[in-house]
Amino acid sequence: MAIFVEMFDAQPNHKTMKRPLGHTILRFLYKVRMRLHPLLPVSDEDYVRMMFYRDMGYPLDLDNPQTFNEKLQWLKVYNHRPEYTAMVDKVAAKEYVAKILGPEYIIPTLGVWDSFEEIDFDSLPEQFVLKTTHDSKSVVICTDKSSFNRVEAGKRLTASLRRSYYLKYREWPYKNIRPRILAEEYMVDESGTELKDYKFSCYNGTATDVMLCFDRASGDTKFYFFDPEWRLLRYNRRGKEAPEGFTVPKPENMEQMFRIAARLSEGVPYLRVDLYNIRGHIYFGELTFFPRSGCDSNLLRETDLLFGSRITLPNHKTI
Repeated sequence: MAIFVEMFDAQPNHKTMKRPLGHTILRFLYKVRMRLHPLLPVSDEDYVRMMFYRDMGYPLDLDNPQTFNEKLQWLKVYNHRPEYTAMVDKVAAKEYVAKILGPEYIIPTLGVWDSFEEIDFDSLPEQFVLKTTHDSKSVVICTDKSSFNRVEAGKRLTASLRRSYYLKYREWPYKNIRPRILAEEYMVDESGTELKDYKFSCYNGTATDVMLCFDRASGDTKFYFFDPEWRLLRYNRRGKEAPEGFTVPKPENMEQMFRIAARLSEGVPYLRVDLYNIRGHIYFGELTFFPRSGCDSNLLRETDLLFGSRITLPNHKTI
């Protein structure tokens, strides 16, 4: 591993110099090394350096991080607090948030099981949502139980139960979560076809903006940032390309949503708080410490620096 680190540190500054052939070769070697990581384990610090270089294309500076993505990697490696595990466990997080906000903000749970085979489908309603408690993108939606493909759902959820989100991205909060399957009530917003996500960027009790995500079913999910006054923020590529005067309807209770997100983030250097809004009723979605695992290349460079400037890293490492 030492030779990789030496080669890595010897690379030229990505902002000022052209990448030589050796840079390209090293990036290829890192991609190979990442595929072999279950067989050849490395420290979290070395792993995130490789992952960052592979996905972002330039060396990670953990000694003096400046950008949002760099600071998220620092927090991954050096900011381990026990409550973070409960905050990302999809079952425990509901209990955590209910104690702060109240149960009326929680989407009802229909059941929790250790394996797909244990699910009692007869007890579930005609529509429901299944997801694993420790993973991402493992959601299975049933809108009609009579045509629900249990075989495919079982394959997807069982594969998720076997997957270690911590090993794949070295996000420490996921390391000690007990993998289970959660069933929730199926819910849609005023569209009647989807549940839009409102993802709030929060910095130690301050919510600065919200990213609206919608049109997931189309295969071309839309992501737009807005400030608390619901003005478009051109923070990402899609936002930058939006026409002058672009907007979407402002949901009810947006001010309250900003307050809720800020409250849930108190005491945390950075936290993304995901909420839903169904005809004015606010529901908790999830808490995320590392969006895109700290390798979000869709953010504009100036946004990466702006968001980074808002994160105050802890004075001491807790690992």
